Amino acid sequence: MTDDARIKVRNRVLVIQIFLVVALVSLGAKSFDIQILKAKEYSRRAENGYSRHLTIKGERGQILDRHWNKLGTTLDAMTVTADPLRIEAPVKTARALAQILETDPETLAEKLSTDNRYFLVAESISPDLAQQVRALNLPGIYFKKSFKRFYPNRDLAAQVIGFTGKDDTGLEGLEFKYNDLLDGKTVTTKVRRDGTGRILDIDRKKQDELRGNSIVLTLDNKIQFFSETILEQTVKKHKAKSGLTLVMQPATGELLAIAQYPRFNPNNYQEFDPGLFRNRAVTDAFEPGSTMKVFTAAAAMENNLTPGSIFFCENGQYRIGRYTIHDTHPHDWLSINQIITYSSNIGAVKISETIGKKALHDYLTRFGFGEKTGVECPGETTGTLTAPDLWSGIDAGAIAFGQGISVSAIQLISAISAIANNGQLMKPMLVKKIVSNTGRDIQVFHPTRLRRAVSFQTAAQVKQMMNLAVREKGTGTKAALDGYTVCGKTGTAQKVMTGQKGYAKDRYTSVFAGFAPLQNPQLVILVVVNEPRKQHYGGDVAAPAFKTILAHSFNYLSIPPTTGSMVAEASGRKMPAASVKTSPGGSAFMTGPDLKGENL
Repeated sequence: MTDDARIKVRNRVLVIQIFLVVALVSLGAKSFDIQILKAKEYSRRAENGYSRHLTIKGERGQILDRHWNKLGTTLDAMTVTADPLRIEAPVKTARALAQILETDPETLAEKLSTDNRYFLVAESISPDLAQQVRALNLPGIYFKKSFKRFYPNRDLAAQVIGFTGKDDTGLEGLEFKYNDLLDGKTVTTKVRRDGTGRILDIDRKKQDELRGNSIVLTLDNKIQFFSETILEQTVKKHKAKSGLTLVMQPATGELLAIAQYPRFNPNNYQEFDPGLFRNRAVTDAFEPGSTMKVFTAAAAMENNLTPGSIFFCENGQYRIGRYTIHDTHPHDWLSINQIITYSSNIGAVKISETIGKKALHDYLTRFGFGEKTGVECPGETTGTLTAPDLWSGIDAGAIAFGQGISVSAIQLISAISAIANNGQLMKPMLVKKIVSNTGRDIQVFHPTRLRRAVSFQTAAQVKQMMNLAVREKGTGTKAALDGYTVCGKTGTAQKVMTGQKGYAKDRYTSVFAGFAPLQNPQLVILVVVNEPRKQHYGGDVAAPAFKTILAHSFNYLSIPPTTGSMVAEASGRKMPAASVKTSPGGSAFMTGPDLKGENL
């Protein structure tokens, strides 16, 4: 080898050596930079590649009846999402998903072909359906556990319970009123995922801790079912527009049933008319008709009259100014006992004239009319009870037999319960307790006495009157139940004409309110039927429904038949011994240029 060749080889070796040294130094520097200077940054990047921060929301708390039966609960569900950038064959993927999820494949393919990193494919589907999608093993398709609100009894107590929207937020009923309490807590936590992006772990214990609180109601799902079934049959039989039934324990104010018809299924509320969603037992007011005579009689007893006090009932017609009050059947002299038994409008007017409008108003307010009851439902109405100094000459008489005043169903059953409860007015109670996600009682509600509406003696006298109304010659005989001393009062109120003065001739509200047994009332039941077509008297339409609900409920609750003697019937004499006689003059069922009413 020549000297020139050796020099060239040596130079080449030197260049290679220098290159290797530089490469080794560079690699060492880079390694130092990665492992020492930027170790935390690259570690964070690597961690982010296999983990992500995920917002986790606990499942919604439950709504339970008094026996802890589920009325509103939460089911496990799955949400399917996609990362379009990871999907290699959008059209093929879309067709496979659409076949299982029953969606449009073309629209889905378009969404999966974008440059976005996230797309919601399906929300809150069943775990079984999600498993079918998972079995396809499609790249870029991910799964996240979610929840779906479910009402296992479908339309049972639907207006009371309400429902939630897509974001699991309460929209109606108790779901709305107690949304913050029922709603699960939300936290952001880090979860790990594999190379395909699939989530590997979520702390189940943490999810349980995030679950919302539950509420236990006073409702009894069996009595609720009896009430709804019988109410539906009644509404359909009489071709009525709608109906309401409430069942209450008078001693505590606990509501065992709030039934309405028509109903809706909260599991698919989008398919129903929104007009069905409101709880009309608390939101809507109506003229109660002759059921108001019970409270007129109670006011009379508190103002030193007696059940035997008699009034001249004008043989069926009584004129006040330009208005004429009518009774369905003509009567001359009637005791207060008989006024309630026969449901005399003129008799009720004569009572109001005797005690005065201020006394009548005072006792109606003591029974809770004209104010909210405080029941745990949204949208409660106060009804309408104007101040007595605003009453015209006819108003006191009209209010005495249930016109010119409007009440809610919850007000009316609470007031009747006060009579059954020896004069004590209780706050209506719908929620028994609030329970934490661990089963611990957070808050327990107890029966609340609001005030004494009337004395024990007055309540006892009015109960006797109501028992007479259900017995022979009374207007509520179809509510009588063999073996029990039933007390009740019918009501048949003509409805006010929409947008006009006066009352419609062919539109009625049929009502029956009552309780049993007389000596120790266990249940108070109110039935309201709106615009029945075949018959319209409360004694014909609402009273039979009351009887059937009472019979089913007593059988279910194992309440034994009443023992002992029945209450003596009113003698029917013209002038009972203990009596107060009033001069002819008063008002009730009215006819005139602007007003006509019919109350039984």
